[in-house]
Amino acid sequence: MARNQKQTNYDPDAIRIVPLYVPGTAAQPSPEAAPAPPAARLTYRNGPLISAVEVVTIFWGGAWTAAPHAAMVGRLNQFFDFILTSALIDQLTEYNVRKHAITHGRRTGTTTIATPALTTSVTDGAIRKMLQQEIATGKRVPKPTANTLYFIYVQPGVRVVLGGSASCQAFCGYHNAASGAIFYAVMPHPGCNGCTGSLAAFDALTSTSSHELCEAITDPIPGEGWYDDTNGEIGDICAWKTKKVGNYVVQLEWSNGANRCV
Repeated sequence: MARNQKQTNYDPDAIRIVPLYVPGTAAQPSPEAAPAPPAARLTYRNGPLISAVEVVTIFWGGAWTAAPHAAMVGRLNQFFDFILTSALIDQLTEYNVRKHAITHGRRTGTTTIATPALTTSVTDGAIRKMLQQEIATGKRVPKPTANTLYFIYVQPGVRVVLGGSASCQAFCGYHNAASGAIFYAVMPHPGCNGCTGSLAAFDALTSTSSHELCEAITDPIPGEGWYDDTNGEIGDICAWKTKKVGNYVVQLEWSNGANRCV
């Protein structure tokens, strides 16, 4: 559902975020399918999907160049190299439509950006500006295709502000579309229990990254792909329900076919 085409009763920012962890929600990996809100049902709104996702990781902030965080850069890239051809992507094929068949993806680039330097807070507008400037320059970040998804990891200690909300206060990550055709996800570093959910920091990042990955593939322009008016996107319905795929903690995602989080 396009936000500029239909009146709704929800906060437009809320359809594209990883919400804070609520104590009592199962966050530890479990092989068991988790319950979801009753009558959850994603319906297709005729917008684009990302058929064969091409992930570009962008690590913004000087902290990513020094220990201990520099090691996480390589680990997150390895996560994408594995997960983009894994069973997690296979399970999304139930949402294929005539013009968009979801298949395995790949990571097509990575860069660490130390300048412009970050302070203690950064807005979504500033993130968009940085991304668009990097794309225009073409030196560190490839230009977008219909399948490109930029994953922007913000260095530890920096709060991300989206609209009237902030990371670790209202959300742990989000995805969005700039200029209608630049798809991106923003991942603040999990610096609070609300964004770790009792997981280790790396596991929390892979869980929230998988949440936004699956949502961006199935609903790249929030509300215009596969969406549920009451419960949100494919990951929202199953927020903080996790499992392991290979050695990585990922979030369960809603399956219309199974009528549960899987």
